[in-house]
Amino acid sequence: MDASTVICTSTLASSFVLFLFLYLLAYFVVFRNWDKELRKEASSSFMSLTHGTPAVILAIHALLQTHSSHTFASPNSYFHNRVLEFSMGYFLMDLLHYLVFFPNGILFILHHLATLFVFATCRFLVCYGAYEILVLLILAEVTSPCQNIWSIAGLRRADDPTAATLYQVLSTPFLVFYSVVRGILGPLFVFKMGLFYSSGEANGLIPGWAWISWMVVISTAILVSVLWVLNHWIYWLRERSRLARKKVT
Repeated sequence: MDASTVICTSTLASSFVLFLFLYLLAYFVVFRNWDKELRKEASSSFMSLTHGTPAVILAIHALLQTHSSHTFASPNSYFHNRVLEFSMGYFLMDLLHYLVFFPNGILFILHHLATLFVFATCRFLVCYGAYEILVLLILAEVTSPCQNIWSIAGLRRADDPTAATLYQVLSTPFLVFYSVVRGILGPLFVFKMGLFYSSGEANGLIPGWAWISWMVVISTAILVSVLWVLNHWIYWLRERSRLARKKVT
């Protein structure tokens, strides 16, 4: 094991410890006066909030620092691997959160396991393809600040007027932003990935089992995201309709 591998592997461990600390900070300090069940959900969202923006910044930095790896199936760089491990630490900690507190949250558990599979195989087994994984990470996490603040406000909107107002103010711009990123940009990039891999240009670099499994996981995640935001748009329209009828009466 060379020095860079040791350093990167330590990034995974330190990242996990960091997010464990942030989760406990949120649970016992930031949301200490909240209802016990809401504290669990809010702490997960707080941890996601502290992961999202740094992950985007680190991923962009890694891509800019590695000018020779701006193509599909390019070799992973030292910077690529550090970002992958940083995010793996977060997903491991959030997976632990769901396994302990919400074991029936099968969709989230499967999502985290699938994401960890893609990241871990890219980082430790294949050692190629981090470019496309990091671009997708950027697209997935760029909505994180708005999404998590919106989610945390949503937990208290029924009993806190300030939270309710913040939730209403953020709903429309967040849903629009999320729809553009996850419903348009994400699918377009994944489509380009599929064309590249199916053309055979990755042969000899990324094994067939790897890119096929990555495409299945990523495409499924995109589909679930589209269905999720569509469901929220339907709810948003119903709420607007209800409020309009209330004003009339």
